[in-house]
Amino acid sequence: MQKLAVVAFIALIALVGGAGLVLAADDDGSKVTITAPKNGEAVGDTFDLKYDLVKGEKAAHAHVYLDGKYQKGFGGTFSGVGKGKHEITVTAATQDHKMLAATQTITVEVK
Repeated sequence: MQKLAVVAFIALIALVGGAGLVLAADDDGSKVTITAPKNGEAVGDTFDLKYDLVKGEKAAHAHVYLDGKYQKGFGGTFSGVGKGKHEITVTAATQDHKMLAATQTITVEVK
């Protein structure tokens, strides 16, 4: 059930963009900024993800998703990613893993 909720939230992000996020999650003043790779960048099958999380009132950490799939225990490096375009999303989360409104999504192309 939790996976379904995550997939639905990611789909909502893709469909409605930033304006709809407040409807789907709590806006506690947090901010997520993906600093590397850049949106649209070509990368190898192994690459680092770097992001900044400015914690608002409720944020404790961030969740990372690759093509809508939660990367539990993500250590900062993707490896063995298949060739083609992929979507990476970073979303602020509370201590009990509830998603907040702060999110950013980029697309990379693995060469």
